[in-house]
Amino acid sequence: MSQGEAAGHSTAKPQDQGWAWMVLLAAVVLQGLTLGFPCCIGVFFTDLQHEFQASNSQTSWFPSIMVAVLHGGGPLCSILVKRFGCRFAVMLGGLLSGLGMVSSSFCKSISQLYLTAGLITGLGSCFSFQAGVTVLGYYFVRWRTLANAMASTGVSLGFTVWPLLSQYLLDEMGWRNTFLIFGGILLNCCVCGAIMRPIQLASGSLPQSAKPEEEAGSRAEAAQLSNGASPHHPTLQQHTERTICFQMLQKYLAFDIFCQNKGYQIYTIGVTWMMMGFALPHVYLVPYAIHNGVEERKAALLISIIGFINIFIRPLTGLLSGHRVFTGRRIYLFSLAVLLCGLSNFICVISAEFSVLILYCVILSIAMSGVGALTFQVLMDVVEMDRFSSALGLFTILESITLLIGPPLTGLLVDITSDFHYVFYNSSFFLISAALFMGLSFCAVEKKNKLRQASKARLDNPSRYQYSETSTEPKAGSQSPPAVEYITSI
Repeated sequence: MSQGEAAGHSTAKPQDQGWAWMVLLAAVVLQGLTLGFPCCIGVFFTDLQHEFQASNSQTSWFPSIMVAVLHGGGPLCSILVKRFGCRFAVMLGGLLSGLGMVSSSFCKSISQLYLTAGLITGLGSCFSFQAGVTVLGYYFVRWRTLANAMASTGVSLGFTVWPLLSQYLLDEMGWRNTFLIFGGILLNCCVCGAIMRPIQLASGSLPQSAKPEEEAGSRAEAAQLSNGASPHHPTLQQHTERTICFQMLQKYLAFDIFCQNKGYQIYTIGVTWMMMGFALPHVYLVPYAIHNGVEERKAALLISIIGFINIFIRPLTGLLSGHRVFTGRRIYLFSLAVLLCGLSNFICVISAEFSVLILYCVILSIAMSGVGALTFQVLMDVVEMDRFSSALGLFTILESITLLIGPPLTGLLVDITSDFHYVFYNSSFFLISAALFMGLSFCAVEKKNKLRQASKARLDNPSRYQYSETSTEPKAGSQSPPAVEYITSI
Protein backbone atom coordinates (compact mmCIF):
# COMPACT_ATOMS: atom_id res chain seq x y z
CA MET A 1 0.00 0.00 0.00
CA SER A 2 1.22 3.52 -0.66
CA GLN A 3 2.67 5.50 2.22
CA GLY A 4 0.00 8.16 1.74
CA GLU A 5 -2.79 5.66 2.26
CA ALA A 6 -1.13 4.07 5.28
CA ALA A 7 -0.61 7.43 6.92
CA GLY A 8 -4.34 8.15 6.81
CA HIS A 9 -5.12 5.50 9.46
CA SER A 10 -4.21 5.80 13.10
CA THR A 11 -4.93 2.25 14.23
CA ALA A 12 -3.67 -1.03 12.85
CA LYS A 13 -6.23 -3.36 11.27
CA PRO A 14 -6.09 -7.10 11.87
CA GLN A 15 -4.64 -9.28 9.13
CA ASP A 16 -5.62 -12.84 8.16
CA GLN A 17 -9.14 -12.30 9.52
CA GLY A 18 -12.31 -10.31 9.12
CA TRP A 19 -12.26 -8.04 6.09
CA ALA A 20 -9.21 -9.85 4.67
CA TRP A 21 -11.46 -12.67 3.48
CA MET A 22 -13.70 -10.21 1.64
CA VAL A 23 -10.59 -8.88 -0.07
CA LEU A 24 -9.68 -12.46 -1.02
CA LEU A 25 -13.15 -12.97 -2.54
CA ALA A 26 -12.70 -9.75 -4.51
CA ALA A 27 -9.29 -11.01 -5.72
CA VAL A 28 -10.88 -14.27 -6.95
CA VAL A 29 -13.49 -12.33 -8.95
CA LEU A 30 -10.82 -9.93 -10.18
CA GLN A 31 -8.61 -12.68 -11.59
CA GLY A 32 -11.61 -14.24 -13.32
CA LEU A 33 -12.46 -10.90 -14.92
CA THR A 34 -8.92 -10.05 -16.03
CA LEU A 35 -6.76 -13.13 -16.63
CA GLY A 36 -9.74 -15.26 -17.62
CA PHE A 37 -11.12 -12.80 -20.16
CA PRO A 38 -8.66 -13.23 -23.10
CA CYS A 39 -9.55 -16.94 -23.35
CA CYS A 40 -12.95 -16.10 -24.88
CA ILE A 41 -11.54 -14.11 -27.82
CA GLY A 42 -11.25 -17.26 -29.94
CA VAL A 43 -15.07 -17.47 -29.93
CA PHE A 44 -15.22 -14.22 -31.94
CA PHE A 45 -12.31 -15.07 -34.24
CA THR A 46 -14.36 -16.23 -37.26
CA ASP A 47 -16.96 -13.43 -36.96
CA LEU A 48 -14.26 -10.75 -36.78
CA GLN A 49 -12.55 -12.23 -39.83
CA HIS A 50 -15.77 -12.04 -41.83
CA GLU A 51 -16.70 -8.59 -40.52
CA PHE A 52 -13.39 -6.93 -41.39
CA GLN A 53 -12.29 -9.27 -44.20
CA ALA A 54 -9.09 -9.93 -42.26
CA SER A 55 -6.60 -12.79 -42.47
CA ASN A 56 -5.74 -15.14 -39.60
CA SER A 57 -2.56 -13.19 -38.93
CA GLN A 58 -4.33 -9.79 -38.87
CA THR A 59 -7.10 -11.04 -36.59
CA SER A 60 -4.73 -12.72 -34.14
CA TRP A 61 -2.91 -9.43 -33.48
CA PHE A 62 -5.91 -8.28 -31.44
CA PRO A 63 -5.78 -10.97 -28.69
CA SER A 64 -1.96 -11.00 -28.87
CA ILE A 65 -1.72 -7.30 -28.03
CA MET A 66 -4.24 -7.73 -25.20
CA VAL A 67 -2.32 -10.62 -23.58
CA ALA A 68 1.10 -9.01 -24.16
CA VAL A 69 0.06 -5.73 -22.50
CA LEU A 70 -1.64 -7.68 -19.69
CA HIS A 71 1.68 -9.36 -18.86
CA GLY A 72 4.13 -6.65 -19.88
CA GLY A 73 2.58 -3.67 -18.09
CA GLY A 74 3.83 -4.85 -14.70
CA PRO A 75 6.54 -2.19 -14.14
CA LEU A 76 4.07 0.59 -14.99
CA CYS A 77 1.55 -0.92 -12.57
CA SER A 78 4.24 -1.09 -9.87
CA ILE A 79 4.91 2.63 -10.22
CA LEU A 80 1.18 3.34 -10.08
CA VAL A 81 0.68 1.23 -6.95
CA LYS A 82 3.66 2.84 -5.21
CA ARG A 83 2.39 6.34 -5.98
CA PHE A 84 -1.38 5.99 -5.49
CA GLY A 85 -2.01 2.64 -3.80
CA CYS A 86 -3.59 -0.67 -4.79
CA ARG A 87 -7.22 0.43 -4.57
CA PHE A 88 -6.69 3.28 -7.04
CA ALA A 89 -4.79 1.03 -9.48
CA VAL A 90 -7.50 -1.67 -9.44
CA MET A 91 -10.32 0.84 -9.99
CA LEU A 92 -8.41 2.68 -12.74
CA GLY A 93 -7.82 -0.68 -14.41
CA GLY A 94 -11.53 -1.45 -14.27
CA LEU A 95 -12.40 1.87 -15.91
CA LEU A 96 -9.84 1.33 -18.68
CA SER A 97 -11.01 -2.26 -19.31
CA GLY A 98 -14.65 -1.23 -19.54
CA LEU A 99 -13.86 1.78 -21.73
CA GLY A 100 -11.77 -0.35 -24.07
CA MET A 101 -14.50 -2.95 -24.67
CA VAL A 102 -17.26 -0.35 -25.04
CA SER A 103 -15.13 1.49 -27.61
CA SER A 104 -14.46 -1.82 -29.38
CA SER A 105 -18.15 -2.27 -30.10
CA PHE A 106 -18.01 0.80 -32.38
CA CYS A 107 -14.82 -0.11 -34.26
CA LYS A 108 -14.89 0.13 -38.05
CA SER A 109 -11.62 -1.72 -38.76
CA ILE A 110 -9.49 -4.45 -37.24
CA SER A 111 -6.68 -1.95 -36.59
CA GLN A 112 -9.01 0.06 -34.32
CA LEU A 113 -9.56 -3.09 -32.28
CA TYR A 114 -5.79 -3.26 -31.72
CA LEU A 115 -6.01 0.09 -29.86
CA THR A 116 -9.30 -0.33 -27.99
CA ALA A 117 -9.62 -3.99 -27.01
CA GLY A 118 -5.91 -4.76 -27.37
CA LEU A 119 -4.06 -1.86 -25.76
CA ILE A 120 -6.65 -0.11 -23.56
CA THR A 121 -8.42 -3.22 -22.24
CA GLY A 122 -5.12 -5.09 -21.88
CA LEU A 123 -3.56 -2.25 -19.87
CA GLY A 124 -6.64 -1.95 -17.67
CA SER A 125 -6.62 -5.69 -16.98
CA CYS A 126 -2.92 -5.49 -16.11
CA PHE A 127 -3.50 -2.72 -13.54
CA SER A 128 -6.44 -4.52 -11.93
CA PHE A 129 -4.84 -7.96 -11.83
CA GLN A 130 -1.37 -7.06 -10.59
CA ALA A 131 -2.58 -4.54 -8.01
CA GLY A 132 -5.14 -7.11 -6.82
CA VAL A 133 -2.38 -9.68 -6.30
CA THR A 134 -0.21 -7.12 -4.50
CA VAL A 135 -2.90 -6.18 -1.97
CA LEU A 136 -3.19 -9.82 -0.84
CA GLY A 137 0.38 -9.58 0.47
CA TYR A 138 -0.75 -6.81 2.85
CA TYR A 139 -3.96 -8.42 4.04
CA PHE A 140 -2.48 -11.90 4.58
CA VAL A 141 0.65 -12.97 6.47
CA ARG A 142 0.01 -16.34 8.06
CA TRP A 143 -2.35 -17.53 5.31
CA ARG A 144 -0.61 -15.79 2.41
CA THR A 145 0.18 -18.99 0.48
CA LEU A 146 -3.39 -20.24 0.85
CA ALA A 147 -4.78 -16.85 -0.16
CA ASN A 148 -2.73 -16.74 -3.36
CA ALA A 149 -3.68 -20.33 -4.24
CA MET A 150 -7.38 -19.60 -3.72
CA ALA A 151 -7.17 -16.35 -5.68
CA SER A 152 -5.68 -18.21 -8.66
CA THR A 153 -8.82 -20.34 -8.91
CA GLY A 154 -10.49 -17.21 -10.25
CA VAL A 155 -8.52 -17.66 -13.46
CA SER A 156 -9.94 -21.16 -13.89
CA LEU A 157 -13.47 -19.92 -13.17
CA GLY A 158 -12.98 -17.25 -15.82
CA PHE A 159 -11.76 -19.85 -18.29
CA THR A 160 -14.94 -21.84 -17.63
CA VAL A 161 -17.55 -19.06 -17.73
CA TRP A 162 -16.27 -16.55 -20.31
CA PRO A 163 -16.39 -18.83 -23.42
CA LEU A 164 -19.90 -20.11 -22.65
CA LEU A 165 -21.19 -16.60 -21.96
CA SER A 166 -19.46 -15.30 -25.09
CA GLN A 167 -21.01 -17.92 -27.36
CA TYR A 168 -24.49 -17.36 -25.91
CA LEU A 169 -24.33 -13.56 -26.29
CA LEU A 170 -22.76 -13.87 -29.75
CA ASP A 171 -25.64 -16.06 -30.97
CA GLU A 172 -28.28 -13.79 -29.44
CA MET A 173 -26.89 -10.29 -30.05
CA GLY A 174 -23.85 -10.34 -32.35
CA TRP A 175 -20.28 -9.45 -31.50
CA ARG A 176 -20.75 -5.66 -31.25
CA ASN A 177 -23.49 -5.82 -28.61
CA THR A 178 -21.55 -8.57 -26.83
CA PHE A 179 -18.46 -6.34 -26.58
CA LEU A 180 -20.69 -3.56 -25.23
CA ILE A 181 -22.01 -5.88 -22.50
CA PHE A 182 -18.46 -7.04 -21.76
CA GLY A 183 -17.52 -3.41 -21.10
CA GLY A 184 -20.18 -3.27 -18.40
CA ILE A 185 -19.09 -6.59 -16.90
CA LEU A 186 -15.43 -5.50 -16.70
CA LEU A 187 -16.47 -2.36 -14.82
CA ASN A 188 -17.08 -4.69 -11.88
CA CYS A 189 -13.31 -4.54 -11.37
CA CYS A 190 -14.03 -1.11 -9.84
CA VAL A 191 -16.34 -2.77 -7.30
CA CYS A 192 -13.58 -5.25 -6.42
CA GLY A 193 -11.16 -2.36 -6.05
CA ALA A 194 -13.54 -0.50 -3.71
CA ILE A 195 -13.53 -3.54 -1.40
CA MET A 196 -9.72 -3.44 -1.21
CA ARG A 197 -9.58 -0.56 1.25
CA PRO A 198 -6.20 0.64 2.55
CA ILE A 199 -4.73 -1.20 5.55
CA GLN A 200 -2.43 0.22 8.20
CA LEU A 201 0.46 -2.19 8.74
CA ALA A 202 1.82 -2.88 12.20
CA SER A 203 5.25 -1.39 12.89
CA GLY A 204 7.00 -4.76 12.67
CA SER A 205 5.19 -6.06 9.60
CA LEU A 206 6.42 -3.75 6.87
CA PRO A 207 7.26 -5.59 3.67
CA GLN A 208 10.89 -6.37 3.15
CA SER A 209 11.03 -4.15 0.09
CA ALA A 210 9.96 -1.08 2.06
CA LYS A 211 13.14 0.63 3.24
CA PRO A 212 12.24 4.25 4.02
CA GLU A 213 15.70 5.07 5.30
CA GLU A 214 17.33 3.95 2.07
CA GLU A 215 14.69 5.74 -0.03
CA ALA A 216 15.11 8.92 1.98
CA GLY A 217 18.88 8.69 1.61
CA SER A 218 18.69 8.20 -2.14
CA ARG A 219 16.27 11.11 -2.47
CA ALA A 220 18.54 13.35 -0.39
CA GLU A 221 21.55 12.34 -2.47
CA ALA A 222 19.67 13.05 -5.69
CA ALA A 223 18.50 16.42 -4.35
CA GLN A 224 22.04 17.31 -3.30
CA LEU A 225 23.37 16.46 -6.73
CA SER A 226 20.58 18.39 -8.41
CA ASN A 227 21.12 21.45 -6.24
CA GLY A 228 24.82 21.33 -6.92
CA ALA A 229 24.24 21.26 -10.68
CA SER A 230 24.05 24.82 -11.93
CA PRO A 231 23.61 25.98 -15.54
CA HIS A 232 27.38 26.17 -15.65
CA HIS A 233 27.66 22.44 -14.88
CA PRO A 234 25.40 20.66 -17.41
CA THR A 235 27.58 17.55 -17.26
CA LEU A 236 26.83 17.05 -13.56
CA GLN A 237 23.11 17.50 -14.15
CA GLN A 238 23.13 14.99 -17.00
CA HIS A 239 25.07 12.55 -14.81
CA THR A 240 22.43 12.96 -12.09
CA GLU A 241 19.61 12.28 -14.53
CA ARG A 242 21.39 9.19 -15.86
CA THR A 243 21.97 7.95 -12.29
CA ILE A 244 18.29 8.34 -11.36
CA CYS A 245 17.23 6.63 -14.60
CA PHE A 246 19.65 3.76 -13.95
CA GLN A 247 18.34 3.34 -10.40
CA MET A 248 14.77 3.16 -11.70
CA LEU A 249 15.75 0.50 -14.25
CA GLN A 250 17.57 -1.49 -11.55
CA LYS A 251 14.50 -1.31 -9.34
CA TYR A 252 11.91 -2.43 -11.87
CA LEU A 253 14.01 -4.33 -14.47
CA ALA A 254 16.69 -6.58 -12.98
CA PHE A 255 19.29 -6.65 -15.74
CA ASP A 256 22.04 -7.20 -13.16
CA ILE A 257 20.33 -10.37 -11.90
CA PHE A 258 19.91 -11.59 -15.46
CA CYS A 259 23.66 -11.21 -16.08
CA GLN A 260 24.85 -12.68 -12.76
CA ASN A 261 22.24 -15.31 -11.78
CA LYS A 262 22.56 -18.36 -14.06
CA GLY A 263 19.33 -19.93 -12.83
CA TYR A 264 17.32 -16.77 -13.49
CA GLN A 265 18.95 -16.40 -16.89
CA ILE A 266 18.07 -19.96 -17.96
CA TYR A 267 14.53 -19.77 -16.60
CA THR A 268 13.76 -16.38 -18.16
CA ILE A 269 15.07 -17.44 -21.59
CA GLY A 270 13.20 -20.76 -21.38
CA VAL A 271 9.84 -19.22 -20.42
CA THR A 272 10.22 -16.44 -22.99
CA TRP A 273 10.81 -19.05 -25.72
CA MET A 274 7.97 -21.20 -24.35
CA MET A 275 5.46 -18.35 -24.64
CA MET A 276 5.89 -18.35 -28.43
CA GLY A 277 3.80 -21.51 -28.45
CA PHE A 278 1.95 -21.54 -25.12
CA ALA A 279 -0.90 -19.18 -26.13
CA LEU A 280 -1.51 -20.67 -29.60
CA PRO A 281 -4.15 -23.28 -28.58
CA HIS A 282 -6.15 -20.64 -26.70
CA VAL A 283 -6.33 -18.42 -29.77
CA TYR A 284 -6.79 -21.03 -32.50
CA LEU A 285 -8.53 -24.05 -30.90
CA VAL A 286 -12.07 -22.74 -31.45
CA PRO A 287 -11.43 -21.61 -35.07
CA TYR A 288 -9.72 -24.95 -35.75
CA ALA A 289 -12.70 -26.90 -34.44
CA ILE A 290 -15.21 -24.81 -36.40
CA HIS A 291 -13.07 -25.14 -39.54
CA ASN A 292 -13.31 -28.92 -39.17
CA GLY A 293 -17.09 -29.01 -38.86
CA VAL A 294 -17.60 -28.82 -35.08
CA GLU A 295 -20.69 -26.84 -34.06
CA GLU A 296 -19.89 -23.38 -32.68
CA ARG A 297 -21.44 -24.04 -29.26
CA LYS A 298 -19.44 -27.25 -28.89
CA ALA A 299 -16.28 -25.48 -30.01
CA ALA A 300 -16.71 -22.82 -27.29
CA LEU A 301 -17.29 -25.61 -24.77
CA LEU A 302 -13.73 -26.87 -25.38
CA ILE A 303 -12.16 -23.81 -23.71
CA SER A 304 -14.61 -24.13 -20.82
CA ILE A 305 -13.54 -27.74 -20.28
CA ILE A 306 -9.94 -26.57 -19.91
CA GLY A 307 -10.98 -23.99 -17.32
CA PHE A 308 -13.25 -26.36 -15.38
CA ILE A 309 -10.53 -28.98 -14.92
CA ASN A 310 -8.08 -26.22 -13.92
CA ILE A 311 -10.33 -25.30 -10.99
CA PHE A 312 -9.52 -28.60 -9.28
CA ILE A 313 -6.07 -29.50 -10.62
CA ARG A 314 -4.29 -26.16 -10.13
CA PRO A 315 -4.67 -26.01 -6.29
CA LEU A 316 -3.63 -29.67 -6.01
CA THR A 317 -0.55 -28.98 -8.10
CA GLY A 318 0.31 -26.01 -5.90
CA LEU A 319 -0.01 -28.10 -2.73
CA LEU A 320 2.03 -30.95 -4.20
CA SER A 321 4.86 -28.69 -5.35
CA GLY A 322 4.96 -27.07 -1.90
CA HIS A 323 6.06 -30.34 -0.28
CA ARG A 324 9.62 -30.29 1.01
CA VAL A 325 10.51 -33.23 -1.27
CA PHE A 326 10.36 -30.81 -4.22
CA THR A 327 12.35 -28.04 -2.56
CA GLY A 328 14.86 -26.86 -5.15
CA ARG A 329 13.43 -29.29 -7.74
CA ARG A 330 10.30 -27.44 -8.84
CA ILE A 331 12.00 -26.46 -12.08
CA TYR A 332 11.94 -30.11 -13.13
CA LEU A 333 8.21 -30.38 -12.37
CA PHE A 334 7.68 -27.19 -14.36
CA SER A 335 9.70 -28.53 -17.32
CA LEU A 336 7.71 -31.77 -17.21
CA ALA A 337 4.42 -29.83 -17.33
CA VAL A 338 5.65 -27.77 -20.30
CA LEU A 339 6.77 -30.96 -22.06
CA LEU A 340 3.33 -32.52 -21.55
CA CYS A 341 1.72 -29.37 -22.99
CA GLY A 342 3.85 -29.72 -26.10
CA LEU A 343 3.22 -33.44 -26.56
CA SER A 344 -0.55 -33.06 -26.10
CA ASN A 345 -0.76 -30.88 -29.22
CA PHE A 346 -0.11 -33.89 -31.43
CA ILE A 347 -3.57 -35.21 -30.47
CA CYS A 348 -5.14 -32.39 -32.50
CA VAL A 349 -2.96 -33.27 -35.48
CA ILE A 350 -4.21 -36.87 -35.41
CA SER A 351 -7.92 -35.99 -35.52
CA ALA A 352 -10.31 -33.03 -35.23
CA GLU A 353 -13.30 -35.08 -34.03
CA PHE A 354 -15.09 -33.49 -31.08
CA SER A 355 -14.46 -36.49 -28.81
CA VAL A 356 -10.74 -36.40 -29.64
CA LEU A 357 -10.63 -32.66 -28.99
CA ILE A 358 -12.20 -33.24 -25.56
CA LEU A 359 -9.42 -35.71 -24.75
CA TYR A 360 -6.90 -33.10 -25.88
CA CYS A 361 -8.47 -30.45 -23.63
CA VAL A 362 -8.36 -32.77 -20.60
CA ILE A 363 -4.65 -33.54 -21.04
CA LEU A 364 -3.78 -29.94 -21.93
CA SER A 365 -5.64 -28.57 -18.89
CA ILE A 366 -3.75 -30.91 -16.53
CA ALA A 367 -0.42 -29.79 -18.01
CA MET A 368 -1.49 -26.14 -18.00
CA SER A 369 -2.40 -26.41 -14.30
CA GLY A 370 1.20 -27.38 -13.56
CA VAL A 371 2.57 -24.50 -15.62
CA GLY A 372 0.22 -21.97 -14.05
CA ALA A 373 0.79 -23.12 -10.47
CA LEU A 374 4.59 -23.30 -10.75
CA THR A 375 5.58 -20.30 -12.89
CA PHE A 376 6.06 -17.83 -10.03
CA GLN A 377 7.07 -20.45 -7.46
CA VAL A 378 10.06 -21.44 -9.61
CA LEU A 379 10.96 -17.77 -10.04
CA MET A 380 10.99 -17.43 -6.24
CA ASP A 381 13.30 -20.44 -6.07
CA VAL A 382 15.95 -18.92 -8.33
CA VAL A 383 15.81 -15.28 -7.17
CA GLU A 384 16.23 -13.79 -3.70
CA MET A 385 12.93 -12.41 -2.39
CA ASP A 386 14.29 -8.92 -1.80
CA ARG A 387 14.87 -8.62 -5.58
CA PHE A 388 11.81 -10.61 -6.65
CA SER A 389 9.71 -7.65 -7.77
CA SER A 390 12.40 -6.29 -10.09
CA ALA A 391 13.16 -9.79 -11.41
CA LEU A 392 9.45 -10.26 -12.09
CA GLY A 393 9.38 -6.98 -14.01
CA LEU A 394 12.03 -8.07 -16.53
CA PHE A 395 10.54 -11.57 -16.64
CA THR A 396 7.06 -10.33 -17.65
CA ILE A 397 8.40 -7.79 -20.13
CA LEU A 398 10.37 -10.44 -22.04
CA GLU A 399 7.58 -13.02 -22.06
CA SER A 400 5.10 -10.39 -23.26
CA ILE A 401 7.20 -9.84 -26.39
CA THR A 402 6.89 -13.48 -27.48
CA LEU A 403 3.23 -13.56 -26.43
CA LEU A 404 2.72 -10.63 -28.78
CA ILE A 405 4.44 -12.04 -31.88
CA GLY A 406 3.69 -15.78 -31.49
CA PRO A 407 0.03 -15.95 -32.63
CA PRO A 408 0.35 -13.50 -35.57
CA LEU A 409 3.41 -15.32 -36.97
CA THR A 410 1.60 -18.64 -36.72
CA GLY A 411 -1.50 -17.05 -38.28
CA LEU A 412 0.65 -15.89 -41.20
CA LEU A 413 1.87 -19.45 -41.66
CA VAL A 414 -1.73 -20.72 -41.66
CA ASP A 415 -2.69 -18.06 -44.23
CA ILE A 416 0.14 -19.15 -46.52
CA THR A 417 -0.42 -22.90 -46.19
CA SER A 418 -4.20 -22.96 -45.50
CA ASP A 419 -3.47 -25.70 -42.97
CA PHE A 420 -4.46 -25.27 -39.29
CA HIS A 421 -2.21 -28.16 -38.29
CA TYR A 422 0.74 -25.78 -38.30
CA VAL A 423 -0.74 -24.11 -35.20
CA PHE A 424 -0.17 -27.27 -33.20
CA TYR A 425 3.15 -28.13 -34.90
CA ASN A 426 4.47 -24.68 -33.95
CA SER A 427 3.14 -24.89 -30.41
CA SER A 428 4.71 -28.32 -29.88
CA PHE A 429 8.07 -27.18 -31.24
CA PHE A 430 8.38 -24.19 -28.90
CA LEU A 431 7.03 -25.98 -25.84
CA ILE A 432 9.08 -29.17 -26.17
CA SER A 433 12.31 -27.34 -27.00
CA ALA A 434 11.79 -24.94 -24.06
CA ALA A 435 11.11 -27.82 -21.66
CA LEU A 436 14.25 -29.70 -22.73
CA PHE A 437 16.36 -26.53 -22.58
CA MET A 438 15.28 -25.65 -19.03
CA GLY A 439 15.43 -29.18 -17.64
CA LEU A 440 18.82 -30.07 -19.12
CA SER A 441 20.37 -26.67 -18.38
CA PHE A 442 19.37 -26.73 -14.72
CA CYS A 443 20.62 -30.30 -14.45
CA ALA A 444 24.00 -29.23 -15.91
CA VAL A 445 24.22 -26.22 -13.58
CA GLU A 446 23.38 -28.39 -10.57
CA LYS A 447 26.09 -30.91 -11.48
CA LYS A 448 28.60 -28.11 -11.98
CA ASN A 449 27.76 -26.64 -8.57
CA LYS A 450 28.16 -30.04 -6.88
CA LEU A 451 31.57 -30.55 -8.52
CA ARG A 452 32.65 -27.07 -7.47
CA GLN A 453 31.56 -27.68 -3.89
CA ALA A 454 33.30 -31.05 -3.79
CA SER A 455 36.48 -29.48 -5.15
CA LYS A 456 36.27 -26.69 -2.58
CA ALA A 457 35.75 -29.20 0.24
CA ARG A 458 38.75 -31.21 -0.99
CA LEU A 459 40.94 -28.09 -0.93
CA ASP A 460 39.67 -27.02 2.50
CA ASN A 461 40.34 -30.46 4.05
CA PRO A 462 42.85 -32.36 1.87
CA SER A 463 43.71 -34.94 4.58
CA ARG A 464 40.16 -36.21 4.46
CA TYR A 465 40.69 -37.47 0.93
CA GLN A 466 44.08 -39.18 1.61
CA TYR A 467 44.48 -42.86 2.55
CA SER A 468 44.89 -43.33 6.26
CA GLU A 469 44.79 -46.29 8.64
CA THR A 470 43.57 -44.18 11.52
CA SER A 471 40.06 -44.45 12.91
CA THR A 472 37.28 -43.23 10.64
CA GLU A 473 35.20 -41.94 13.56
CA PRO A 474 34.19 -38.34 12.90
CA LYS A 475 35.91 -35.72 14.99
CA ALA A 476 33.97 -33.26 17.04
CA GLY A 477 35.28 -30.25 15.17
CA SER A 478 34.89 -31.61 11.64
CA GLN A 479 32.50 -29.95 9.24
CA SER A 480 30.53 -31.48 6.41
CA PRO A 481 30.69 -29.98 2.92
CA PRO A 482 28.30 -27.08 2.41
CA ALA A 483 24.89 -28.12 1.16
CA VAL A 484 23.07 -26.53 -1.74
CA GLU A 485 20.80 -23.74 -0.51
CA TYR A 486 17.56 -22.86 -2.25
CA ILE A 487 15.32 -19.88 -1.85
CA THR A 488 11.77 -21.17 -1.57
CA SER A 489 8.37 -19.61 -1.17
CA ILE A 490 6.74 -19.83 2.22
